[in-house]
Amino acid sequence: MKKNTLTMHAMVLEKYNDELEFRVMSRPTPGKGQVLVKVMASGLNPLDLKITAGKAAHAKVSLPAILGIDGAGIVEEVGEGVTDFKLFDEVYGMMGGIGGHQGTLAEYIVVDADLLARKPSNLSMKEAAALPLVFITAWEGLVDRAKVRAGQKVLIHGGSGGVGHIAVQIAKAFGAEVFATGSAKGLSYLATLNAEAIDYTTKTPEEYLKQYTDSEGFDIVFDTIGGETLDNSFKSIRPYHGHVVSALGWGTHSIAPLSFRGATYSGIFTLLPLLTGKNRRHHGAILQEATKLIEAGKIKPLVHPEKFSLVDANRAYRVMESRKGLGKVVVGIRESIL
Repeated sequence: MKKNTLTMHAMVLEKYNDELEFRVMSRPTPGKGQVLVKVMASGLNPLDLKITAGKAAHAKVSLPAILGIDGAGIVEEVGEGVTDFKLFDEVYGMMGGIGGHQGTLAEYIVVDADLLARKPSNLSMKEAAALPLVFITAWEGLVDRAKVRAGQKVLIHGGSGGVGHIAVQIAKAFGAEVFATGSAKGLSYLATLNAEAIDYTTKTPEEYLKQYTDSEGFDIVFDTIGGETLDNSFKSIRPYHGHVVSALGWGTHSIAPLSFRGATYSGIFTLLPLLTGKNRRHHGAILQEATKLIEAGKIKPLVHPEKFSLVDANRAYRVMESRKGLGKVVVGIRESIL
């Protein structure tokens, strides 16, 4: 067998609590059911910060590691048995970065074809790379679990955040009346999404529950914050048919307020298919639905305006950590898309 001598550049985490290092590495080769993707853009996520700090045991990362869960790029090589994609297809997806899988902060990545979908034709590579994890999380919560539908009142906590701003748009696309909490910097953006923006710093849950539902409660409450916000979500749900969903349901919570309302709860753990190898095709299927909604003009990701190249990845993480401004931080792997 001929030895692979092709190389690529990547940003590598060598030690926890340290910066990523720019490295030259061997280019991976796709196996059965996999494709080799030429990465054009890598979407950063807060989980990456926990990984670099050594505080994300659930992500099952061992060092040295290439981070980057989300990505968009071009199919460079197709492995045995792959029929859904061909050379030069533009794709996006939650590609790796956890569970021992290489991430997207590299020029090339091998990906299970089941995790991918064709990139929306009306999005740039950077916009597409901002979407996979947050869209899949929002879809699993609103559509898979809560069965969102027209006429419902839906409350999104953290509506201008990564998952939140996509959840607002999905709920609107399904015909729901959407309310979203946020701080001052996000309220004007939420208004552009035609959501009723609620400043959680000036209004208590009891106040906005009374104002918008006559104290009856919301049909769906989507928590993207966790902690006390999840506790408040249990108190804000409509009796009998209401459904609370959380993407950060860690810790210990009393479900008594939920039980007294006869309502239901679902937790979301979007990383499971990457960690376990199970149900990966559903990730690809969700992104196929994303592509339809995006190309129909119903979903638009918000991307941080600052430009970052591969070697700027450490600076990009600092910007994301600072929480200054809105929008997903994306690294452009290729100079042509900066």
